[in-house]
Amino acid sequence: MNVDLNSDLGESYGKYKIGNDAELMKSISSCNIACGFHAGDPSVIRKTVELALENSLTIGAHPGYPDLMGFGRREINLSEEELFDMVLFQVGTLKSIVEAFGGKLSHVKPHGAMYNRAAGDRNTARTISLAVKKMDDELYIMGLSGSFLIEEAKSIGLKTVSEVFADREYENDGKLVPRSKKNAMISDVNSSMVRILNMIKKGCVVSTEGSEIKINAETVCIHGDGEHAVEFAEKINGFLMENGVEIRSYVKRGDI
Repeated sequence: MNVDLNSDLGESYGKYKIGNDAELMKSISSCNIACGFHAGDPSVIRKTVELALENSLTIGAHPGYPDLMGFGRREINLSEEELFDMVLFQVGTLKSIVEAFGGKLSHVKPHGAMYNRAAGDRNTARTISLAVKKMDDELYIMGLSGSFLIEEAKSIGLKTVSEVFADREYENDGKLVPRSKKNAMISDVNSSMVRILNMIKKGCVVSTEGSEIKINAETVCIHGDGEHAVEFAEKINGFLMENGVEIRSYVKRGDI
């Protein structure tokens, strides 16, 4: 049994440093690199790409809303055309930089508010999927397990990777608890490890209201900007290996 471990990286900007990308890369198998709209700048993006290639990580683009002040976590209403163009632009930028350094872009995972909207809004999910397919129809879409994004990507012929979260709580409908709520985040790494193992081996997770939700854990996300991100990644990596789950990028498993 194996699973991909991913993290959102390259989210520093100018003199502001967010996360510890170098340390996180030692424990994960794939990464999602910010494309400059919600976080990241040209130098940060280039350095993160180089570091990811040095660590032999599978690389994805992490497009978000144009919201540096809100770190891409605030909802922005866009037309379908605007959303299409923004995703196309960000994915194209990241893809070009990765290729310039001899690598290959493998997937696209929307960020923050865009990710959440794509999970629950079919039109948003389809627009993002169409933009990704237009850029490169070999790219995978990484999205919330059971979401519209996964459904719409599959419906137009894209490969997908269903994602679960190490540090987030779930609601009864399978969506993530909004960050505005006090119980949205999980800070206890020990309870998180047991939870993740159940997601992988049993295909389920318990919601905040006690309901058991079916879930498809093909990749596990550890937020790179989290206070305990490095500790989470190291301990989760070791715990899963000890329990017979190998950490391996989804592209090294063939089509999922």
